[in-house]
Amino acid sequence: MNRRVHGEPGATRRRAARRLDFQTVALVLQGGGALGSYQGGVAEGLVAAGIEPDWVAGISIGALNAALIAGNPVATRVQRLREFWETICQPVGVVPAVQALQQFVHGVGPETRKVFSAFEAWRAVVGGQREFFAPRGITPWLGGKQGVTQASFYDTAQMKSTLERFVDFDRVNAGPMRVSVGTVNVRSGNFEYFDNTEGPACRAMRAEHFMASAALPPGFPAVEIGGEYYWDGGLVSNTPLAIVLDATPRRDTLAFQVDLWSARGPLPDNVYDAEERRKDIVYSSRTRAVTDTMARQQRYRRLLRELLEQVPARARRSDPWCQQAQQLACSRQYAVIHLIYQDKDWEGLSKDYEFGPQSMREHWASGLADIERTLANEAWLRLPPQGQEFVAHDSHRGR
Repeated sequence: MNRRVHGEPGATRRRAARRLDFQTVALVLQGGGALGSYQGGVAEGLVAAGIEPDWVAGISIGALNAALIAGNPVATRVQRLREFWETICQPVGVVPAVQALQQFVHGVGPETRKVFSAFEAWRAVVGGQREFFAPRGITPWLGGKQGVTQASFYDTAQMKSTLERFVDFDRVNAGPMRVSVGTVNVRSGNFEYFDNTEGPACRAMRAEHFMASAALPPGFPAVEIGGEYYWDGGLVSNTPLAIVLDATPRRDTLAFQVDLWSARGPLPDNVYDAEERRKDIVYSSRTRAVTDTMARQQRYRRLLRELLEQVPARARRSDPWCQQAQQLACSRQYAVIHLIYQDKDWEGLSKDYEFGPQSMREHWASGLADIERTLANEAWLRLPPQGQEFVAHDSHRGR
């Protein structure tokens, strides 16, 4: 595949659109803050391979990436994604000496890089990120009443104009790509999806729906939509895979599940590593448990279908239990391709809010390399063999 060097700005050469055997090709994007540029690399690799998802589901930073993917045509999608990430990965105030160091940090050792990364994270906490979020100052720390949309350490008002600059929301609402983003209703605590094909957001999604999915408290404030207030869906589930696999009517489905947190990891030996490990476990949202559960369910649906074949046709038509069973029975096939970000040696507790430009570009390059290695497995892009209702693949685990 002839195109530019990993991580370098420039145009992406892409193959002609490729039609896969599946009825639905979904891109599922987990939340993970600054790590989300990894998903940009994955999106670039899919464009280069000519694979166009017809459904993108996201939570938190995955929701913002979903807006950019669905809200831009293939020809400019990667460019707009990169422009967005290059914008929000700049500090509010420019420090020339630190900016000059960015081009050199990738060549230093892990320990030195850890120090620089910690500084970048501290800078984001203290000063915010350009056109993304800004600190509210001392007011939140005083504990007085500020109102639900002000009860946060950072103001995200500028995120709205940034999204509206990089995303065509008319395109999002017109399709052709289905879009789903997960949120939590602050009042009820219920997990809810906003979707451009059904429900209250049908053909009416705007920047606020995506901002709501990324409103992680107490850092970011709740977002008001239709008289209700919403927080980051990652509070309940950080992985929107279930909405894709549970969709009805059931269809042969290939899902690219792009995770920013790994459920597997080393034992921590200090409190900072322990906190990092805790975040990994919580925000990985047990993705593999979801796929294992869905695999069992799909097997049971096929088993039910096979059993119904043994029931006389008259009984299948008249018996209410058989009629219900026919609605549950299914022979569709599902494949999930896991792409899981692998931590760098220099990363630690602050990896999800370390927005340094060099780190962003390295995350992006990792996503691009991972999807290219994944797509080299041609068999993974075909329907599973007969008798296999559900399969899962992961290039890092060799299966």
